[in-house]
Amino acid sequence: MNPSLILLIAVCESVGVGLVGAVVLRLLRRSPVGNSLIAVIVITVCGTNASTITVVLVTQSAEVPVVVTLLVNFVAGAVSLGIGLLLGRSVMKGSRQLADATRTFGVAERFRLPEDPPSAELAELARELRITSDKLAESRRRERTVEQSRRQLVAWISHDLRSPLARLRAVAESIEDGVVDDLDDYLGRIRSDTEHLTAMVDDLFQLSQIQTGTLRLNPREVALDDLVSDEAAGLDVLAAGRGIRLHARTIEPVTVRVDDRSMTRVFNNLLSNAIRYSPERTTVVVDVRAVNGWAVVSVSDECGGIPPQDLGSVFDMGWRGRKAKTGTAGGGGFGLTIVHGLVQAHGGHVSVRNVPGGCCFDVRLPLIR
Repeated sequence: MNPSLILLIAVCESVGVGLVGAVVLRLLRRSPVGNSLIAVIVITVCGTNASTITVVLVTQSAEVPVVVTLLVNFVAGAVSLGIGLLLGRSVMKGSRQLADATRTFGVAERFRLPEDPPSAELAELARELRITSDKLAESRRRERTVEQSRRQLVAWISHDLRSPLARLRAVAESIEDGVVDDLDDYLGRIRSDTEHLTAMVDDLFQLSQIQTGTLRLNPREVALDDLVSDEAAGLDVLAAGRGIRLHARTIEPVTVRVDDRSMTRVFNNLLSNAIRYSPERTTVVVDVRAVNGWAVVSVSDECGGIPPQDLGSVFDMGWRGRKAKTGTAGGGGFGLTIVHGLVQAHGGHVSVRNVPGGCCFDVRLPLIR
């Protein structure tokens, strides 16, 4: 048979095997790159053997001229080389896309996945980089939030410290100048401002313990209904002074394991806020009940509610609602943040919602199993 015809048959055979190999490589794009390398080897062997076998069948002779054999092997090798280059180009393209996405990561602040990763390894690497990107973005967001909170904290503390310090200075100067008519009244002012400053310092200290994870709790089994009832009874005088009624609507016997001093502060803060921010001759309602494995303490008031846009910021550091109805000096805006931190430290959570005429704070603590 004409060697040119044999060579043409070999070329067609090899090209056919090559096309099949290209399709196989396309189908293996999502699998490990090792599978693609194995496919290249198999395609090379098949291409060479298929061409040789075809030539033998066509010539009907087992003895094929050396030149023809070399040409057939050369064609099969060229096809295999082309398939290998195709695979390598695909992998290199995917690697470049991944490298480009990594380089722009710091500028775009978010990693963008390559459109079509050429192998499972590169796809997995891209996914891990995407996860890392999301974590870094979240970390940067928290860092900006903390920095903003820190600046607001400095501004609020400066503002809150200025007034009592100015009053203390004025009183001290008046005493020094001997223009004080009622010394007991001035001493009372000094004591009031000192207590206010002390409370602010205590709040800051406890808030720092909560945020740094150094808060020490001494949990023990506590009858939560008794704890809440005692705290409400202790605030009867403050409530009566404003004509506000403290009403225990539902008090179920529930037992929890908590640090009673910390939880006393939680309920004192919530009840005191309800009394201070409610109009006169209204009612503050307290409920204690067990719900689906949780001890739930609810404090409802008739303050008029919290603006919907502020509901998500109530427990943020420094957040303050409308001016209190009482004439007492406000704190540093840390009370609800401390409440949130103390409840979370006990494995619970606190939330707020608007109810008709006011708002309701719900404290959930795990019941003893």
